[in-house]
Amino acid sequence: MKVKYTAMKRHILSLSLAVGFLAAVAQFATASRQDQLQDDPVIGYRSAGSNDAVAELQRRISGGELKLEFNDRTGYLESVLKQLNIPVSSQGLVFSKTSFQLHRISPANPRSIYFNDQVYVGWVRGGEMLELAAVDPNLGGVFYMLEQTRTGKPRFIRNDECLQCHVSGATRNVPGFVVRSVYPDERGYPIAPLGSHITSYASPLKQRWGGWYVTGSHGQERHAGNILFDELSNPEKPEQLTGSNLTSLAGKFDATGYLSKESDIVALMVLEHQTQMHNQITRLNYETRLALHNDKVMSEALGQSKTEMSESTRRRIENAAENLLRHLLFAGEARWGSPISGTTGFAGEFSSAGARDKRGRSLRDLDLKTRLFRYPCSYLIYSEAFDALPQPALDQVYRRLWQVLTGEAKEKEFAALPDEDKKAVLEILRETKPSLPPYFR
Repeated sequence: MKVKYTAMKRHILSLSLAVGFLAAVAQFATASRQDQLQDDPVIGYRSAGSNDAVAELQRRISGGELKLEFNDRTGYLESVLKQLNIPVSSQGLVFSKTSFQLHRISPANPRSIYFNDQVYVGWVRGGEMLELAAVDPNLGGVFYMLEQTRTGKPRFIRNDECLQCHVSGATRNVPGFVVRSVYPDERGYPIAPLGSHITSYASPLKQRWGGWYVTGSHGQERHAGNILFDELSNPEKPEQLTGSNLTSLAGKFDATGYLSKESDIVALMVLEHQTQMHNQITRLNYETRLALHNDKVMSEALGQSKTEMSESTRRRIENAAENLLRHLLFAGEARWGSPISGTTGFAGEFSSAGARDKRGRSLRDLDLKTRLFRYPCSYLIYSEAFDALPQPALDQVYRRLWQVLTGEAKEKEFAALPDEDKKAVLEILRETKPSLPPYFR
């Protein structure tokens, strides 16, 4: 097993380096900053034990509480999704070679991505392993692999090699997650001169899902999914984006062995928001812990004894909190002119999981007419990672959130939020989030 694992790590490393060209320039420019954030003993990313859903599943397996089921079609995939409560309807299919299993990924053999609020799972047909990424409340993204080999006690192996691509400007320079849109050739390789995009709720639809299969309806809107490009392509020309409004992927690839034949547009849109929101939460966590530690060290070095943080420390926390707040409230969200609908039950499953107020409203209610959510406040405000933010960070986010929802904040991006939306979000939070500060009541 040890020899096999060592060889596997070398294999992963070489493939990760091959993929890394997409982010190499940005990573080089911010290398020292990344090292500080992930390797600083205050954070303890590499040395700390994991406290996430995958680590908990491994503890249950090791303790004999449960067994994962293996089958010849998808290995451990179905059992892992069941144990982690991840819906099959969340499946997204990506065929660009932007993963360490790139030698197996192509338009004929796309990689499947599944997710819930806490975990992301990647599966490649014929692949040697499952790829998993989980959200640790204090560490951010933690990455694992699970060998697709039948055994009595399968083991999720933590894989920090993934940080080569999962710590960059695209993840806010913390261990995090990315939905990338590229312009792939017939083999799935990104065509570098055409560029790429890290997509979020603010991205125009025409820049989204290059290298992905997409099923769903969206009227006159266009996106970059479902098609191949060459170096003469111009993705800025709408007439070249011919893969829109596909409700079936028949003829695109042989779906034998896949859990679903869909790559639901609604699931992809939720995935885009969620990945960047997770990154913002982790960034604020890291910045606050490092800032408070540095403030304490400086005070001790100067022989000072004080109970309040310095102005520079306060500003550092406030800046990171403000970035999180913008994502939390979908500031600058891209709008569209035609209703969007998916091809699976994902929208219903996702919405049904939300906490509801007495009027039946939830922050997981989808809009899909002109924007993603009916009420513009991220459901990840209920997450364990959000609640685990250091108290100064939480205080700042809540203070600013209160100012926005009550109309006190005058910044243009927040003033543009309709008053009825602010009122609805405030009312929903009052009834569904017990840990709100008392002044919210």
